[in-house]
Amino acid sequence: MPELQLHYINNMNQGRPRILKGIIVSDKMTKTAVVEIKRLKKHPKYKKYFKVSKRFKAHNPENQFHTGDRVKIQETRPMSKEKHWLIIEKINN
Repeated sequence: MPELQLHYINNMNQGRPRILKGIIVSDKMTKTAVVEIKRLKKHPKYKKYFKVSKRFKAHNPENQFHTGDRVKIQETRPMSKEKHWLIIEKINN
């Protein structure tokens, strides 16, 4: 029985990779950018929305994206200890 549960958990994440939108807040590292994702979260008891932000380190090949750019990032294989996202494209806004 535990083998079936483990197999089910491993197969849940196979499929389309997650894609998020955010703003680059730092591009000081070589081939890496820090992307901040902001979203609204609803409080379970009081039903009020509040802002939550999270920062992800994303692969920035050829350093073509810079601070202030709105970008899409896609989840990918781990490239280092903290970097497992890839910058796909710049969003024009």
